[in-house]
Amino acid sequence: MELFQSLVGAMTSLTHWLYGFTNSIGMPSYGLAIILLTLMIKLILFPLNQKQMLSMKRMQEIQPKIKEIQEKYKSKDPQKMQQKIMETYKEHNVNPMAGCLPVLVQMPILIALYRSLLHIQFKNSEHAGFFWINTLSDKDPFFILPVMAGVTTFMQTKLTASTNDQTQLMMLYLMPVFIAWISITLPSGLVLYWVTFNILGFAQQFFVNRQVAQAREGAPSK
Repeated sequence: MELFQSLVGAMTSLTHWLYGFTNSIGMPSYGLAIILLTLMIKLILFPLNQKQMLSMKRMQEIQPKIKEIQEKYKSKDPQKMQQKIMETYKEHNVNPMAGCLPVLVQMPILIALYRSLLHIQFKNSEHAGFFWINTLSDKDPFFILPVMAGVTTFMQTKLTASTNDQTQLMMLYLMPVFIAWISITLPSGLVLYWVTFNILGFAQQFFVNRQVAQAREGAPSK
């Protein structure tokens, strides 16, 4: 608990420091400070997210092979099915658990930022807003950021969702709706963080997908 409170305090201090930076460059804004905070966190998590995204893209591409193995062995030999699936993962350098670690790392950051924004004392209340929002501790009165949170979640998820996997397709459409709905109840500063993080994640995933495609095109045919 004490460690978590330290993380909340660190988030508050960093937000104030970044606000001070925006003030020093003549663009005083807590909204801009949160965008810069998001960029910093994204850069720190870049290697971890890069590995996750590469693994997810490769997993998307081998889904037809996985489905074929499941159809062939599921009813006859489930143990052999698992063995074949693991061999396929290894052959294509895929880690099915790679997507879990970035999410686990992100959760304490999101919760700490949420707690920070609930109790933050803005150094200048005139700079605590963001365009149509009076203060980033408040909910978005027009639901613009929650809608953007849902849309950007859909955009990023679509880059890795497999059209051959019904579970992934369901998540592709349900997750953005859930994110938009939950964002309505959150401080708009946290939703701004999520939208910015998604946009940066979309750009990173786009280049990862292109990197995988170029590697596949350059690979010798078997």
